[in-house]
Amino acid sequence: MSLSRRQFVKGAMLAGAAAASPFYINKALAATKELRIYAWAGYITEDMLADFKAKTGINATFTPYGTNDELMNSLRATDGTGFDIIMPTVDRVPGYVDFDLVQPLDTSRVKWDGCLDSAMSGSEVGGVVDGKRYFAPSDWGTEAISYHTEYAKVDPKNLSYGDLWNPEHNGGVAVRGHSALVGIGLWLEQQGKLPHPLLDSYKNEKAMRANFDVILKTAVEHKGMIAQFWSTENEAQGAFRTNGAIIGQTWDSTAFNLKKEGEPIAYRAPKEGALAWMEGFVIPKNANNVDAVYEFINWYYTPEAGAMFVKSTGYNSTSKGADALLPEATKKFFQESYTEQDLKNLWWWPIQEPWYVALRNEYQDRYLSA
Repeated sequence: MSLSRRQFVKGAMLAGAAAASPFYINKALAATKELRIYAWAGYITEDMLADFKAKTGINATFTPYGTNDELMNSLRATDGTGFDIIMPTVDRVPGYVDFDLVQPLDTSRVKWDGCLDSAMSGSEVGGVVDGKRYFAPSDWGTEAISYHTEYAKVDPKNLSYGDLWNPEHNGGVAVRGHSALVGIGLWLEQQGKLPHPLLDSYKNEKAMRANFDVILKTAVEHKGMIAQFWSTENEAQGAFRTNGAIIGQTWDSTAFNLKKEGEPIAYRAPKEGALAWMEGFVIPKNANNVDAVYEFINWYYTPEAGAMFVKSTGYNSTSKGADALLPEATKKFFQESYTEQDLKNLWWWPIQEPWYVALRNEYQDRYLSA
C-alpha cells in the first residue's frame, strides 16, 4: 500500500469544488433510532455529535476503546452485536471478515466524492476483501519519535529508532510493546542483522519467528531503559507528563496534544520510516441502525466534519477540503514533523492476519514479562 500526505493534499486541491458542495439531509432517516458509535478514545467529540444531529436529526452515542485488540475482543465476545459503526485500522479488516464480524458496505449509499481519491486507492489493500469493500477511509497518521527538545540527545535530521536506546536516555524511554519490536526490527534490518526481510514476518510463521527471536533479544537487552510502556493515547501522554519520559516511539497525536499544552515536545520521522496507518468506518455484522451509519459517513465526508476531527485528534482526515479549514498551529505541526522525503518513506503497516496477531502478542508478552 502506498499513500502520502502529498497525494492527499493533491487530491484535495483537485477536488476543491466538489468539497464545497452542500450537505443534503435525508429526512426519512432522521431521529428514528440512535446511532451507536464505537471508536478510538478522543475521536468523537460532543461538538461533532451535536453537528451530526443538527444536520441529520439523528441522535448518536459514542463509546471509546483504546486499542485494536480491545475492539476485536469486544466484537468477538458479542458476535458483532452492540454497535452500529466501528473504526479499525485497515490492516486489521481482513481479520474481522475471517471471523464473520462485519458486513460489506453498500457502496452506492456512500458519497465517495467527499473522500480523497488517494485514500480510496490506498485502502484497497485490506479494505476490500474478495471484491467487496468493507472500509470507508476516515483518517491516517503515523507512529514515530517524540522527544523532549531540551533533554533528549538526538539529531533531528538523522533520527533512527535506534536513538531510543542511546545510553543518555536511560530510564526515560516510552514505547508500546508490539510496535517497539517493529521499530527495533526496522533498525536491525537497516544494519543487516535480521535473517529475513522484516516484511516477510507478515507472510509466514517461520520467517516471523526467526526475525522476532533476534528482535526480542535486542529489546530485552535494552528494557531497563524504559520509563513506561504505553498501550493507549492517555498512557503515552502520561509517560511524558508525569513519569519521566524524555523520548519515545508514539503516535503523532501524542506529541501534537503535548505540544498544544505548551510542553517542549517535538515529533519526527526516523530514517527507517515512520510507521503509517489508516483507519476507517466499518459496519458490524449485526448493526441495528445501518441507515444512520451511511448518514454518518456522508456527514463525515464534508470539509467541516473532517476539520472538526483533525482539531480533536491531530490526525489527518480523508475528507476533501478539511485541510483548508485547519488552524495554523495544526498545519505547522505537520510541516515540522515531516519532510517531503519522510512522506515518501512512510512504512505502511502490512495486513495483520489473525495468525500474525496471535504470534505478535506472544512476543509482546515475552517482552513485557522479561
